[in-house]
Amino acid sequence: MSPRWPPPTRVCGRDANGDGWGEGGRSARGPGRFRAPPRRTPGRGGMGGGPTADKGAVRAAGTGGPRWQRSMASMADPSPAAGAARDSHPGLAEVATAYQRFEPGAYLRNNYAPPRGDLSVADGVGPWKLRCLAQTFATGEVSGHTLIDIGSGPTVYQLLSACAHFEDITMTDFLEVNRQELGLWLREEPGAFDWSGYSRHVCLIEDKGESWQEKERQLRARVKRVLPIDVHQPQPLGAGSLAPLPADALVSTFCLEAVSPDLASFQRALDHITTLLRPGGHLLLIGALEESWYLAGGARLAVVPLCEEEVREALVCSGYKVRDLRTYTMPAYLRTGVDDVKGIFFAWAQKKVGV
Repeated sequence: MSPRWPPPTRVCGRDANGDGWGEGGRSARGPGRFRAPPRRTPGRGGMGGGPTADKGAVRAAGTGGPRWQRSMASMADPSPAAGAARDSHPGLAEVATAYQRFEPGAYLRNNYAPPRGDLSVADGVGPWKLRCLAQTFATGEVSGHTLIDIGSGPTVYQLLSACAHFEDITMTDFLEVNRQELGLWLREEPGAFDWSGYSRHVCLIEDKGESWQEKERQLRARVKRVLPIDVHQPQPLGAGSLAPLPADALVSTFCLEAVSPDLASFQRALDHITTLLRPGGHLLLIGALEESWYLAGGARLAVVPLCEEEVREALVCSGYKVRDLRTYTMPAYLRTGVDDVKGIFFAWAQKKVGV
């Protein structure tokens, strides 16, 4: 792992030279950590090689399954434009290559099983994230009809409080293997990760008298589609997206910093997803602070290290009013060797009208 380069001087998403980091869909590479020559990689999801159909969802679609299954069956063919853009920006090509080794099961064990997944410890990272989300939705300000979860990964906990406030939820991920993992849980199939502990904890902190089974049924009913996404494209969901746009709200957890080779790419990705949100809509963003790598099975994946002020600045530059920004310091007992994360941030931001 090479050390972090100093971030470039930015003027709201542009580098110090004012060239905007290039055109053509994917953010151009600034002075980031990746210096490999351009290569072609067989991207599995949205990033790197364009959308690839989830075979399990195709089978389900033929039997008249739920709408989210049918949506997954109608993905477009891989995009030549995405491949060409990847070749132009080798930092992003490196990211796409590294993620071919991502193992959802290992990632879930590392982060959502004990010790990090122990929700009985009040100062644990899991309870902190769930409280941030539940308290924000409890204000009643973050509500509407449509919500898009940006880069869902193989997790659903981030939507357990949201599902009471939005009737149409779109989940997304760049990797087919993560979309398959989500499908297992949505279809209640054997082998799906057990999120019941998280569902119980959310019901406990929301204190509405709802059972965890009711909570999970509501979330499954309101997820209408699972789609591929590439946050480094100006149209992250592609042309003619099946998701209703613009959305009333966005949620994104541990995504943008984990797929961006440098701070400029992170800013551009944030700009891209902001186009999916209506003016006045809300973004809830959770991510890592001062992390440079993490493990997911055989994959050792680079992360652009962020500090709290860089997160705040990026949100302002993308046209948001920051409503809340909280941080959590990872205690020593949760530093388990699966990453070098120092802390977590939670941001609630509202898109300004006219942006």
